[in-house]
Amino acid sequence: MDHEELGSRFAALTTAHIADACLRARVPVRCAPPAVRAAVAGGRVAGRVAPARHTGSVDIFLEAYEQAAPGDVLVVDNGGRLDEACVGDLVVLEAVDAGLSGVVIWGLHRDTADIRAIGLPVFSAGATPTGPQRLDGRAKDALEAATVGEWTVGRADIVLGDDDGVLFVPADRLGELLALAEIIRDTERRQAERIRDGESLRSQVHFDRYLADRRDNPALTFREHLRAVGGAIEE
Repeated sequence: MDHEELGSRFAALTTAHIADACLRARVPVRCAPPAVRAAVAGGRVAGRVAPARHTGSVDIFLEAYEQAAPGDVLVVDNGGRLDEACVGDLVVLEAVDAGLSGVVIWGLHRDTADIRAIGLPVFSAGATPTGPQRLDGRAKDALEAATVGEWTVGRADIVLGDDDGVLFVPADRLGELLALAEIIRDTERRQAERIRDGESLRSQVHFDRYLADRRDNPALTFREHLRAVGGAIEE
């Protein structure tokens, strides 16, 4: 799937829809830690992961840009450090010049006002004024994989972000997950409209039937019931 199609389809979805689709497809839900948020409210990002493991110098990002394709998203692994910012306005400006569609940082950024003016979506765990005061050794795979929270991702992954946070999905399952997410979105919209029209959600999902069935079968889960009746609350 090319970047234009991904952007168009994700524009009508949320990361919550994608996460629910992962559950339905039995794909691990790989969310960045909740602290990783849009530097500017309302930011959205979608693209292939361009990984970079930071060791104290911006040259790793410039090299990542040399290898990236238009529409990719720079995913920076700074180990979740809270004592330094590893990305500032020049790195973000250079991402724009390289044709990237955003930056996601497992760590902090700085130059927030300038980044806001640039307009490229940036997601991070927060901001601090100070940059790195170190220069560590570089791993051989520093441009092959990035760890964000408990997940390690690379070019075989797609990163998606919005106001709910950031998640990663395997590129080879992207079409399937988007299709499922669109079904879930449409079902939820219909359910919401029916609630507004006076039909409770309990009625829509036959909650009385679920309670009765659970009395006969205590092991029955609500998720199993929802699948049977076509609901889309939890996945």
